[in-house]
Amino acid sequence: MSIEQTYVERNPASARLYQRAGKVLPSGVTHDSRFVRPFPVYAERAAGARKWDADGHELIDYVMGHGALMLGHNYPSVIEAAQAQLALGTHYGASTLREIEWAEEVTRIVPSAEVVRFTSSGTEATLMALRLARTHTGKPGVIKFDRHFHGWHDYVVANSRYSVGAPAGVPQATLDSVSVLPLEMAEVRRTVEERGDIGAIIVESAGASSGQLPVPRGFLHELQAFCRAQGIIFIMDEVVTGFRWAPGGVQEIEGLKPDLTTLAKILAGGFPGGAVCGSREVMEFLRFPDPGTKTAKVGHPGTFNANPLSAAAGVACLREIADGRHQRRANDLAAQLRAGMNGVMCELGLPGFVYGQASEFRVVIAGTQVPEAQDYDPRDLPWDLLEEGMPAERARLLHLAMTNHGAHLFGAGGLVSSVHTEADISRTVGAWREALREMRDEGAA
Repeated sequence: MSIEQTYVERNPASARLYQRAGKVLPSGVTHDSRFVRPFPVYAERAAGARKWDADGHELIDYVMGHGALMLGHNYPSVIEAAQAQLALGTHYGASTLREIEWAEEVTRIVPSAEVVRFTSSGTEATLMALRLARTHTGKPGVIKFDRHFHGWHDYVVANSRYSVGAPAGVPQATLDSVSVLPLEMAEVRRTVEERGDIGAIIVESAGASSGQLPVPRGFLHELQAFCRAQGIIFIMDEVVTGFRWAPGGVQEIEGLKPDLTTLAKILAGGFPGGAVCGSREVMEFLRFPDPGTKTAKVGHPGTFNANPLSAAAGVACLREIADGRHQRRANDLAAQLRAGMNGVMCELGLPGFVYGQASEFRVVIAGTQVPEAQDYDPRDLPWDLLEEGMPAERARLLHLAMTNHGAHLFGAGGLVSSVHTEADISRTVGAWREALREMRDEGAA
């Protein structure tokens, strides 16, 4: 029986739910990354590093709330804080103590954070950061980098300099204000000089799609120095890397201090929430000006900004992860997983790599080089291989095969939490071996 046939036969309840979803949801999903042919699995509950689907299968979870769950599902202190707040109310339409405590935790942990403004998502955070930068500099132009993901708003959806045609629904005038560049300082300098209107440069701190295409060594330091010299606002997008790479994110590891940082994911402990933080000088444009003054004010409403549930969960989560022990454990487990998966590829003679940074992993089954049974720094791997990635059909079958064997990946990769265990890693490596054998038998690997 083929991988896809096995998947269909194992998941009749998910298939029925998908048919029902297709009647009321475009393509039957609520997030583009959850779209899987022939249908996605539907989860019913989760705990720790596991979730259970509608057909009763137990899955080791490597989606981890799209990266929001450093502490896994239902971490006791986070859930207790949310439950206590739920009994008190979900929305007061008023300021709360918890939002102050949440902001205090952010400023304590994130090196560049002097002032914080909460949003409801990472997309909102990058939108706000760009607006603040344009207000501060008086310049509308923005530089972003090839394939770097900063959410889905109009100013950041021009995702690749190789794209043909404008993203659907985005005005050309908006796209013209953004230059999409390779990670090359020569190109940054040339663009700034030629355009003359660049007010902000935004970068995904670990590289495109949170490290699929890594940032070259030294690039962030050079970029920060250039921005300082040119009076350009330097924005580090740490929506994924913040609190995961280290408590203070990539900027803590690299010793950087961006003008603005965008956060989400782990920030809210698994609940909806994002934030912009950074220098008081730039963030002050969110302040209401004193009477009689004409200082610019960046407007920012938002019904669920720092809502009590997210704030309570966020405070509990940040206090739990502030000392770095959860990050160190997750990083160590991810390194074991990457090395183990590469060992299986070596054993089977399949070319490609499993690579990653911190507690994430990426899979590329392609090229001609068979990996050794070790972990790899992606900055040392062939750039063209990482850039091209895997054929879409191969990635799809890999996802189905791994699900059949009890491991739920996030696309062609995933994220490890601090509550995964060495037994989980061993079981996942076993699932990987069986999945690759099946793919090879089908001529897909």
